[in-house]
Amino acid sequence: MKVYFDTNVLVAALIQGHPHHRPARLALSRVTQGTDQGHISSHGLTELYSVLTRTPFVPRVLPVEAWEVMASEVLPHFVVQEMTGSDYRRVLEQCSRRGWSGGRVFDVLHIEAARKASCERLLTFNFREFDGLSPEPAGWIAAPTF
Repeated sequence: MKVYFDTNVLVAALIQGHPHHRPARLALSRVTQGTDQGHISSHGLTELYSVLTRTPFVPRVLPVEAWEVMASEVLPHFVVQEMTGSDYRRVLEQCSRRGWSGGRVFDVLHIEAARKASCERLLTFNFREFDGLSPEPAGWIAAPTF
């Protein structure tokens, strides 16, 4: 199954003390073992690095550690969905037409990347943020529940 990972799922999978670590880690394992095909956007990769290095995890994740874990556990196993200038323009226009402001644009970018990659599911722990942003059928956006 082609599965798109929202940044929060990868953060939870990579940080052992995270409250959602177990289901997120199992979802990541399905990708690393080849059961599912993992997808992330180029924007999602930079967001992952940002969150890993700025969140006050204990112990703190140093920049070199963030890169190492991404280089070993994410990049070899995930298809990185590139977004073009036209994609960004379309997302921004869609947000403006619908009156969506602020950080919602980043969630719409994740949805568009997942759609562009023809993913069968988008995994996230932030349902409220994604509510009403996607025309996909119920269940397309889901939390890891393994």
